[in-house]
Parts: sequence; structure tokens; C-alpha cells
Amino acid sequence: MRDSTEFDVSDTLLGWYDRHAREMPWRIGPVDRLAGVMPDPYRVWLSEVMLQQTTVAAVHDYFVRFTSRWPTVNSLAAAEDGQVMGEWAGLGYYARARNLLKCARVVAFEHDGRFPDNYDALLKLPGIGPYTAAAIAAIAFDRPETVLDGNVERVMARFYDIHAPLPGSKPTLKVKAAALTPARRPGDYAQAVMDLGATICTPKSPACGICPLCSSCSARAADTQAELPRKVTKKPKPTRLGHVYIAQRNDGAMLLERRPDKGLLGGMLGWPGSDWSDTPPECPPFPAQWQEIPGEVRHTFTHFHLILRIWATELPSGSAPNDLIVMDKHQFKPSDLPTVMRKAFDLWRGH
Repeated sequence: MRDSTEFDVSDTLLGWYDRHAREMPWRIGPVDRLAGVMPDPYRVWLSEVMLQQTTVAAVHDYFVRFTSRWPTVNSLAAAEDGQVMGEWAGLGYYARARNLLKCARVVAFEHDGRFPDNYDALLKLPGIGPYTAAAIAAIAFDRPETVLDGNVERVMARFYDIHAPLPGSKPTLKVKAAALTPARRPGDYAQAVMDLGATICTPKSPACGICPLCSSCSARAADTQAELPRKVTKKPKPTRLGHVYIAQRNDGAMLLERRPDKGLLGGMLGWPGSDWSDTPPECPPFPAQWQEIPGEVRHTFTHFHLILRIWATELPSGSAPNDLIVMDKHQFKPSDLPTVMRKAFDLWRGH
């Protein structure tokens, strides 16, 4: 049973959302929603997968391109893996793109192209975890599920003045978020809390003076909002090293490889190279006159920093050593490469 304070909070936040909801290409705004327009579960799912570990600004153009090229889950399920991975390049966390295709194909071929409408069934789909299942169930199907992303965690930690650090405090924050989730308009409410965290209850310098929940916020009353949420201090990221080998034929063709499906950049096109470790050996993919390109590529992944040395060579037309992929100069698009491989290409091209 929700008490009167919880009802007041959710109603206040919904009223604020009705006036200030952000416009996004995947969102059905409160006015249209009130008029009976239902969100497309495909677009909700796609946006939520893209938004993991990424910002709204970074996702916007990717989402528009994806939905222009593959407007339905069935069209995405029928797409070639390489095309999808190429469109994903630059968004990072490439396991998401592989799971995106797996999920699309399960929905298309096992669910007749329709996403399940409840949390438990959504959770069984490839690549969908508790947060994404709750978000789709709430936003697409108006189920009263508790949606807990980083924005919501921050709002709850401040609203209830919870000082236990993340990630250990997640269960407590979820209980608090669940207590505020209304049975009426739960999809709009979930988006309202996320919008509040993204635009007002921000990580630094929260705009408490214009927050609709200011008068009820425990951290505001205690003047602790700038300290919350607390987080366990992360260990510094290690640095790994590696070698990359860029070979171009005289006819302009480039020699690339398809990375294994599992692991970082799985399934993506890239330049052949060494393992990434503390002391990687030089290991050219085939004998040639390799020359090191001045400079280095620096890139940061979730768990480590990477520094790459770049080696280059030229080959006669018609050469196709080993099992590398020969990409005609008219077919090769640097934009199809993951970011770190594109950085290597840019360094080579600049030289």
C-alpha cells in the first residue's frame, strides 16, 4: 500500500513531466500518449539497448539511421550481420550489437515479430537484463515495473538521503523507487524520473531550486545532495599495449580481418594485430616490409586503457595473403570500423 506522500510525489512528477518531457525520436510524448498513441515496443527496445553506457546525444543519430534502414524488428532480423555491425560502429560495447541481432531474430521467428508484454517474458530474450526488461514493460506496455538506471538511482539516493555507497545500495534504492512507482501511467512515470535525473537532479550542481520534488527531498533538507549518491572508489584502470598492421595494395584495396564473435569488438571488421597485454610481441600477419607509423593510438575501454603501435606496408595488386579479407577501395568505409580501429586508420592516413 502506497501512502499519501508517495501518491503526492508521483503525481507531482507526472505533472512536471507533462510540461517538460524531453523530445526524443523513440519517445511518445505525454500529449500523444494521453490521446491513446501507444509506443512501438521495437523502438523502445532499440533505444534502451543503444542507451546502455551511452548518452542520449550520442544515440540520437544512430537511432534515426537504424530505424530508417530497419523500421521493424522483422527487417532488422533479416539484416546481414556485417551491415548491422557497421551501422553500430562508434557506439561501443559491441556485444550489444550481437545480442541486438540475436534478440531481433528470436522475436521475429519465435514470437511472430511481437515483443512479449511482460517483464518475465522479456527477461528471457537475448541481451535483455533486469533494467531493460523493466524499461520495455513500463514504457511500451504501461506495466508498473520499477525502472532503475543511473539517473533514477541518483534521484532516489537524494530524495531519501541514502548514504550507503553504490553499487551495494542498489537493492535499497530499488525498494524506494518501487514505493513511488504508480499504477497509473507507470510508463510516463519511469520516463519522468529519468528525465528529472538527466536534466535537474544532475550528478554535479543539481538545480534544486527548480526541482518539482525539492520540498520533499531529504538530501535537500540536510544539504547533502551534492555528496550523493556515494560510490565505492574504483581501482585505477590498467594500461595494455598492442600492435596493429595496416596493409594496402597498389590498387587501393585494404586487408582486414573479422574479429572472433566473442570478446572485445566481437564480430567487427578490424586490422590484424597482436594480443593486448603488458608486453605484446610484434607479430605481423604475413612477411612484408613493415614500417612503423610515427605516433600511437590511445583508446579507453570499460576496464582498461589501450595504447597501439601502428605498422604499415604496401602490397602489389592481386595479393591476398593468409585468410585476410580483401576490401576493394570502393567498398571500404572507415565508418564501418570500431572506433579504436578507425583511430588507427586515421593515424595511418595522416602519415
